[in-house]
Amino acid sequence: MSYFGRRLVVLLTFMLLSACGTEENGDSPRERQSRPMPIEVVDVAPRELVREISLSGRVRPRVMVRVAARTSGAVDEVTADEGDWVNQGEVLVRLDMSEAQAELARAEAEAETARLDYQRVSELREREVATATEYQNARAALQVAESTTLLWRTRVDYGEIRAPRDAVVTRRHLEPGEAIQNQDVLFELAAMDELIVRVGVPERDIVHLNVGDLLPMRLDALPDSVFQTRIRHIAPMPESGSQLTPVEFALPADAVDEGVRPGFLARIQGSVDRRTGVLAVPSGAVGMSRGERYLMVVDEDRLERRVVETGVTRGGWTEIISGLQEGEVVLATNPLEMRDGQSIRIVGRRGEQ
Repeated sequence: MSYFGRRLVVLLTFMLLSACGTEENGDSPRERQSRPMPIEVVDVAPRELVREISLSGRVRPRVMVRVAARTSGAVDEVTADEGDWVNQGEVLVRLDMSEAQAELARAEAEAETARLDYQRVSELREREVATATEYQNARAALQVAESTTLLWRTRVDYGEIRAPRDAVVTRRHLEPGEAIQNQDVLFELAAMDELIVRVGVPERDIVHLNVGDLLPMRLDALPDSVFQTRIRHIAPMPESGSQLTPVEFALPADAVDEGVRPGFLARIQGSVDRRTGVLAVPSGAVGMSRGERYLMVVDEDRLERRVVETGVTRGGWTEIISGLQEGEVVLATNPLEMRDGQSIRIVGRRGEQ
């Protein structure tokens, strides 16, 4: 046999053995195509879908008051220090008002003289001895004297700086003996009866929040406590830089008694946009092809490609608005490698997540 004849025999023999081996092992393309594909499925049933939000910010008083001087003078006495609780109307600072008090005393004396003069002219006017002009001049002089007295009494009162409301002193900017000017800031007060957390909320979450909503809050400093915060204010528009909308969460009125302090880091986590009784499937089970979303529905022992309309996605589940009925069974995993009419074998069922 020639060289080429021997090569041909060897080649034919190899091809025959290869074909026999494929048939014996059952790995032919046709057999692999008809073999049932093991899959995991999920039963379509009504579920509850919610959106989880997570926000963080620092606790701070809603009302901060900067107490300023209303007159100039030397500080005589300071009665409050940082950290002190002060009540509304309590004296915080006394200034040296000796000069103003002297002027007040003089104004009161002049007012008394004007009052006596007015009484005398009034009596003479009744007896028609004093003229109308004299009477009007005496009355005007009394009014001027009384106004001057009121002016100096007010200036003397300005020498005592009082707390405008119940609060805690957070900053003190003066010491006894210092000279202060009108409008100098002397104290900073924090109203502890209204603590808030102010955070920026993205637009995808802000649409689900409303004034009055309650959300749980935890503090890093008090990890074992959970506080119910209430949304007290939502800004009408987002901030220009961050594009986050400021939202104020109010803490309970007894938060201070529970150990909460301004500056604590607060974490607010909760559920919003709660939807109950909606049909949903695992998000990974939804495929996309040519602009359409579809699922692989189990029809006896085969898969059926079904175009569906989807809604919101929450926590790994996607709402199905149309194209699917309660009680149907669908492929629970990515349908990209599956085909319409493919033979399948169910090996597992996915439950609630």
